[in-house]
Amino acid sequence: MDYNLAEMLQDIRDFDSMKAAIAQGEEELIPGAIAFALLDGENPVKVWREYRCFTQQQLAEMVGISTPYLSQIETDKRSGTTEVLWAIAKALHVTLDELVPQSIS
Repeated sequence: MDYNLAEMLQDIRDFDSMKAAIAQGEEELIPGAIAFALLDGENPVKVWREYRCFTQQQLAEMVGISTPYLSQIETDKRSGTTEVLWAIAKALHVTLDELVPQSIS
C-alpha cells in the first residue's frame, strides 16, 4: 500500500474514532477562543470557569473553598493545594493536567 494512502486511511480512522467519542460524550469540542486563551498564558482555572459559565462564588462553593482563595488561584497569587486543584478540575470537568500546565525545561 502506498505510504500516502496508508496515512490517509489512518487519518480517516482517527476522524471516525474521534467523531464517535464526541457523539458518546467521551470527548468535547473546545472553541478556538478557549485554546488561544490557554496558549496565551491566561490562568487555566479562570478560562475553564468562565467557559463553564460559573461565577467565582459558584465554583468556590462547589469546591468548598472561599471565593477570595479561588480569586488568588486565578490571579496566580496562590498556587492551590493538590487537593483543591483536583476538586476544581472535577467541578470543571477537566483533567488536573489541563489546570496545571507542565513547564518545558
